[in-house]
Amino acid sequence: MTGFSTSADGTRIAFQREGNGPAIILVGSANQFRAFDTGTAEVARMLAENGFTAITFDRRGRGESMDTLPFDVDREVDDIRALLDVAGGSAALYGSSSGAVLCLWAAAVLPGATRLVLWEPPLDLESDGSENLAGLEERLAAGDREGAVAFFMRDMPRQWFEGAKNSPAWPTLLSIAHTLAYDAAVLEKAERGATLPGEWGSIAVPTIVLLGEETQPIFPPAADAIVGALPNASQRRIDARNHGWAPEVMAREITEFLTA
Repeated sequence: MTGFSTSADGTRIAFQREGNGPAIILVGSANQFRAFDTGTAEVARMLAENGFTAITFDRRGRGESMDTLPFDVDREVDDIRALLDVAGGSAALYGSSSGAVLCLWAAAVLPGATRLVLWEPPLDLESDGSENLAGLEERLAAGDREGAVAFFMRDMPRQWFEGAKNSPAWPTLLSIAHTLAYDAAVLEKAERGATLPGEWGSIAVPTIVLLGEETQPIFPPAADAIVGALPNASQRRIDARNHGWAPEVMAREITEFLTA
């Protein structure tokens, strides 16, 4: 079923719900939305087959969802709150990359979040995040969407950017480049050097941080810090690499964690 939920500020958030059972909301990362992200859609389909209600959605400013300015991280938390209502009041949260960090912000204030599955949260423990956000905002204000995408991807392998630029998806990536600042804001709010936000220490729900067997240097320290800060968290290496995964692998990991 496809529908719209209304966030606290009146923004309409497009979602898709499939399956019947305990609910899980899948929160995308930068550049992800339903029409563009076939991998997460496939995970949702598999979770529905495994007995869950899987909810995917377009984060604000992307796909069929509306946007309301100025952006604030708390507004994205409110979007998840509205989706929890769609789920019947409670749900597990799965977050990919920056979406995993958004899940942490949500779980710190939303009692309806029952479990967390976090895929490679990209927290830089040696940064306060402000440089990244400012660099994006500067380029976007100048209308340089390509420069914003390049800046956002500057610490990734160069071939990733070149591959994106030469792909049929490039016009779509440029069209949602402004939302990269939203993801940067989600991270900037959390990046306080080696100290994670104190609010996260109140997240007592079962939490697992997933890392690929072949991962990048930034991810293991962030996972260690999150596991150390949350009272009921663990981490696990899975068959994945290059900050990506096969849908069947992720669906299996989520299912095993939610049914343990």
